[in-house]
Amino acid sequence: MAGGTVRRPSYKDVLQPALHRRFTTTGLILVGVAYIYAILLGRWNSFLWSWFPIGPVGLRVAFLMPTCFSLLILRIAQYHVGRRTSDSAIETFLQHALKIQTAEALFTYTFAAYSFSQVYLWSLHESAGLGWITYFAPDRARLNEKAIFFTTHFVVLGLYQGLVHLFKDDDRIVLGTATPRKADEKVKEQTAESPVARVAAELPRVAVTSFNQSLVGVVLSMLVYTVFLRATLWRLVLFFLRPIYNLPRTNLLPSSMPFSMSTLGRSFFASFLLLALLNTGNAAFSIFLAKEPLKNGKPLSSDSKDPNGSLLNGLKSKKDPIRCFAMWELSFIAREYEDRRKAIYEDIDRKGGPMWTQIYGICLEILKSIETRIDNYGKPPAPTTPGAEEMVVPKKRTTAPPKEDAIFQSTPQKPKFLEEVEKVVNQATVAPGQGSQLSPLAKKALASGKIHLLKVQKEVTGSDDPQGLFKEFALKVLNSAAGWPFRQEYGRRLSHAVLGAPYGEPSLYINAVSALSLLAAHSLTEDKYGNVQRDVATIIRTLTTITKKLETFSTTLAPHWTDINGVKACPEVDGVLAALKDSLGRLIKEFAPYQRDLRLSLTDMRLAKEAAGTERKEEETVEMKQVR
Repeated sequence: MAGGTVRRPSYKDVLQPALHRRFTTTGLILVGVAYIYAILLGRWNSFLWSWFPIGPVGLRVAFLMPTCFSLLILRIAQYHVGRRTSDSAIETFLQHALKIQTAEALFTYTFAAYSFSQVYLWSLHESAGLGWITYFAPDRARLNEKAIFFTTHFVVLGLYQGLVHLFKDDDRIVLGTATPRKADEKVKEQTAESPVARVAAELPRVAVTSFNQSLVGVVLSMLVYTVFLRATLWRLVLFFLRPIYNLPRTNLLPSSMPFSMSTLGRSFFASFLLLALLNTGNAAFSIFLAKEPLKNGKPLSSDSKDPNGSLLNGLKSKKDPIRCFAMWELSFIAREYEDRRKAIYEDIDRKGGPMWTQIYGICLEILKSIETRIDNYGKPPAPTTPGAEEMVVPKKRTTAPPKEDAIFQSTPQKPKFLEEVEKVVNQATVAPGQGSQLSPLAKKALASGKIHLLKVQKEVTGSDDPQGLFKEFALKVLNSAAGWPFRQEYGRRLSHAVLGAPYGEPSLYINAVSALSLLAAHSLTEDKYGNVQRDVATIIRTLTTITKKLETFSTTLAPHWTDINGVKACPEVDGVLAALKDSLGRLIKEFAPYQRDLRLSLTDMRLAKEAAGTERKEEETVEMKQVR
């Protein structure tokens, strides 16, 4: 009887339950906000039923659930790690505008806003004047345009908020790092606020943002409804409601304004409530999902039957969120958990090689990808050579090839002038650039015209460059607000070149180099088999090469001519470079006494110190001692 197949432990099995708990916490916060709204929208005519969850308040909470959970479903479906990388904003727009995720975001926000508006209208008293039908006689009904404007306002607000969501890339989850810390940093981390406290601290910012967006939404709706949608929506709503309420046959627009001050005030207040709900949900989701990969103070993979196997499975994952969380956990293990570090050193009988060897290979591969992208920057993609099965065999000709003779053939009956014209056309179309058939007088006139144009251009732009006029106009456009999407700023281009595309997550590289250096440093006292020491020299040489190459590339990358500000700053790449230098300095400090045993030459150590910047620090220390 054949034995059953052994299922390899998956990191997703330990990460997914943790993410589910975080999703649930965000959902509970949204339900709590919806419950507060249900109380605020009530009639307040009874002490008990104004807040008791079983009754009208509970019914309003149930009707508000589509608004809450549509946002939660969108965030779960589209969350990603890493910032969007491209050379310019217009390039980012072209990359993502036609994706299905863009349409899903716009639909979700529009649906959430529309459903909230109808719950709000249903909760209002008749005296508010926002019912769909009003009666100016016992049996005479008419359509209320204020309700049409109110509903249209929320549809426009939903589209606007969806565009803001896409522009700000609210789907991104900003992951943290587990780099080595100093004593004061340990105290700060121990006294750090809990995620709930961080969400509470975000509420003032959420309130200000919601207020500003509500104001913009009301003004935008007034313009869009009055100028573009009023007549169409009036006839459309009449078409659907006329058979039900026996409305008048006329389709004429009311002579009064479609909104009043009270309508605008209620629109603004309801918009603020909606946006505060959505912005709170977004903030809570981003904060809770970016929590450390820990559970009860231990790494997530500790709950697995095979902790090392689950962690290794996550490090090898092709999905960026899973791989980044696994690398973050590995960095925590390398920094704080001695028992898990020893388990990594002692796990030598694993399929595919010892645990340390596989981790070492994965981390170096991730770091070398930076070097590869730098080397390939600006080079055209290598042409793909088709395989033997893709080679196309040319077919044999069954007819003679097309003639290359002149198209126009002169005949004796044609005048001399027409024959000359045909020669010029033939020269321009069949063999351009091979000479000109213009007469000397025409050539002279053309040359004088060019000289005159250059003089005019020099007076306008102050330059003889034929492209000067275009550049002058382009720079004026780039200096305006309309030119911002076309600027190729230094930070964008550097992060695109170093971190890759379409997304680049700096924490992946920071955690990889930190975990690698910390595991190597702790191996001096914890690796009883001595497997790590054989790879230390390779780690130091590789980090030296990557650090020097990244630093040189960052300083020598020339600003693009569209970068009118010329600010050479990129926090993401600077963070990666700082982590590389810090890790390299740590390895130099720990393994300098053993450089001969590790077969590290004096040149290797000198280059490593130069890359890490420790040589400069040592010189400064010696100079300070001499001064004293």
